Amino acid sequence: MQQRLPALRVPPIGFAHRGAKAHARENTLEAFQLAIRLGATGLEADVWITKDGVAVLDHDGKIKHGILGFGPFKTAIQDIDSTDLPEHIPTLKELYEACGTDYELSLDVKSADAFEQTISVARTAGAEPRLWLCHHDWTVAAAWRQSTSARLVDSTRLARMKDGPERRAAALAEAGIDAVNMHYKDWSGGLTTLFHRFGRYCLGWDAQHTRVLEDLVRMGLDGVYSDHVDKMMAALRGEQAPAAEM
Repeated sequence: MQQRLPALRVPPIGFAHRGAKAHARENTLEAFQLAIRLGATGLEADVWITKDGVAVLDHDGKIKHGILGFGPFKTAIQDIDSTDLPEHIPTLKELYEACGTDYELSLDVKSADAFEQTISVARTAGAEPRLWLCHHDWTVAAAWRQSTSARLVDSTRLARMKDGPERRAAALAEAGIDAVNMHYKDWSGGLTTLFHRFGRYCLGWDAQHTRVLEDLVRMGLDGVYSDHVDKMMAALRGEQAPAAEM
């Protein structure tokens, strides 16, 4: 068994992916509130901007039309006013009103113009320092550095680091990108040690099983994303998993 490596963040953040997705309808206020009750120390969602400039939380950014909302037609959120969205899709402002601000919030910035409105809402709520803004192009995120105290995250895969992880770590440090977020299969103890050497946080997503979660903790990751809040928080607390999960 791998020796547990030190993390920059102790304890690591437990991000509830799309709220308590395994326990409630994803990306709803109910799912986010349940995740907090189950002990999650972070929430995760994708943020989009509506036609009338409101930051909302949804996964694919398209609204289905038809019987009970199951197609066959879809309309992009950016082409819909916030007042015309289905009731289950919350605004970022509503999330803070319902759940408060005592948690880390990881948002994948999906709309090109979502950054400014997201920062405005978080700043008004007093939650900007606990915001983690993720983007698949770290150079886009780097352009935000002078405008926010939020943590900026390079959401990527190891295979996309064409110049290698050490050069990526150095580039992120120079640009003020705080963290790198990769699929759990990409991580190793050596990689966390490398990014930590450059002062960058290490985040791992799609951690759905107890063994995966425990491995990521031993590797020294600073945050993990899971649909299963109960399993995630047990692993982060170092509790014994049920026999069926071993």
